[in-house]
Amino acid sequence: MRAFWLILLLPAAASAQWLNYPSPGTPRLADGKPNLAAPAPRTVDGKPDLSGVWRGAGPIYRFNIAQDLKPEDIQPWAEQLFLERVRDSRKESPLARCLPVSIPFHNFFNLTQIVQTPSLAIILYESPNSPHRTVHMDGRDLPKDPDPAWLGYSIGRWEGDTLVITTTGFNDRGWLDSAGHPQTESLRLTERLHRRDFGHMDFEMTIDDPKVFTRPFTIKAQRQLAADTDIFEDVCENERDQRHMRERASIQSPSGSSRELRRSL
Repeated sequence: MRAFWLILLLPAAASAQWLNYPSPGTPRLADGKPNLAAPAPRTVDGKPDLSGVWRGAGPIYRFNIAQDLKPEDIQPWAEQLFLERVRDSRKESPLARCLPVSIPFHNFFNLTQIVQTPSLAIILYESPNSPHRTVHMDGRDLPKDPDPAWLGYSIGRWEGDTLVITTTGFNDRGWLDSAGHPQTESLRLTERLHRRDFGHMDFEMTIDDPKVFTRPFTIKAQRQLAADTDIFEDVCENERDQRHMRERASIQSPSGSSRELRRSL
């Protein structure tokens, strides 16, 4: 009898989360599916409207943000710390400790919702214990002496139809990826978002942290609109999942050279 009532409750729970709810203003094909190749929408002031729920740009860089770099592109202390974290099965990662994960982690893995207005954009993440980002587009400068934050402080400007977001003011507690590359308070991120049609976005991210890397580097990827859906609340509650996450991470701990460790991620 209990299972019967649970089955009855499932459709109500799903519909309450607005899954498969047709998003207003979405162009449709003849079969009713979203037309992702339709022209990109624009705001009343003529700028591309980036609003919507976007899929991550792919999990590869989420695991190892430096996978395309050469050994000499990484500062020795940062490389050593990275290797130590991998050998330790990443047990002390922010994710395992119910702490916020980094912007690169979000960009390449999680669903992201953008809410755009003329003067600012709000970026929301479907990830446990991650605060939202506010991107100010009212002409202000980056803060001169910010209180270091997990996701930093962001300002945006338009270069033609591309939104350029610059973020500084990070703390040194975050990990750039789940493998364990560190970030410091000198980190500067530059993201470039270009919505080329209704359902596709060209995405670039430049990472410049001279205390971790010997040079800035840029990653280019594509993001796709997740139409007719919504992001869910995802809460990491008082580190209650930490033991389970550590056990999963400890199933196999890679060892060996730097190159072998990177290949194993």
